Amino acid sequence: MAQIIEGRNPVIEALKAGRPISKILLCRDIKSHGTVTEILRLAKARAIPVEYLERHIIDRQSSTGASQGVIAYAAAKKYVNLDDLLAISRERNEPPLYCILDGIEDPYNLGAILRTAEATGVHGVVVRARRAAGLTPAVAKASAGAVEYVPVARVANIPQALETLKKNDVWVLGIDMNGKSDYRKVDFRLPTAIVIGSEGKGLSALVKKRCDSISFIPMKGRITSLNASVAAAIVMYEAFKQRSR
Repeated sequence: MAQIIEGRNPVIEALKAGRPISKILLCRDIKSHGTVTEILRLAKARAIPVEYLERHIIDRQSSTGASQGVIAYAAAKKYVNLDDLLAISRERNEPPLYCILDGIEDPYNLGAILRTAEATGVHGVVVRARRAAGLTPAVAKASAGAVEYVPVARVANIPQALETLKKNDVWVLGIDMNGKSDYRKVDFRLPTAIVIGSEGKGLSALVKKRCDSISFIPMKGRITSLNASVAAAIVMYEAFKQRSR
């Protein structure tokens, strides 16, 4: 099944990652410098046809409304499974580090989380199969190409996935404003799965029960909650900092 990739950086990263691409569309008036030159170079190296079209035709193909005059037709990004994520951690010879998303629905939040996960060395992200954002063109655009490098497992049941991780000696840490401990007190050098709740409801009751512990992010202002992708980024960077020592 073909998937549209939109935007200069997402298309470049798809080309670099070797994603099968059948065709690239460029606006006829696009300037050939910087990222566009790189797209043309990579496409030529892989013998991928490039077609120049009027901007209004490109805009009709775009689902995000922010194609930057660049669209690629690619093979759909494949999901992995939990066993694949565990294998990736073993291959890296590092303690597992995953980000589990309990019902993130906003594609821009998912894209932002994937971008931070790639930057902080997270081994993989787990998403819910139903009532949650998937690997859409909007997610690829928001991730700035990170979707090409971060393995994403899609599961039918998040609580069951947490039990599977726990059986593989992964500590499951939920992030919630009502948590009992400061997230900075957690030892992220141990095998860890960071669980982030949905934008509106946070962690579901059943997911909370499956967590080994629940931590909060301290806040000084009057606002009592953070955007899901911001909360995920804060915790992932703490894990990155601890593992970089």
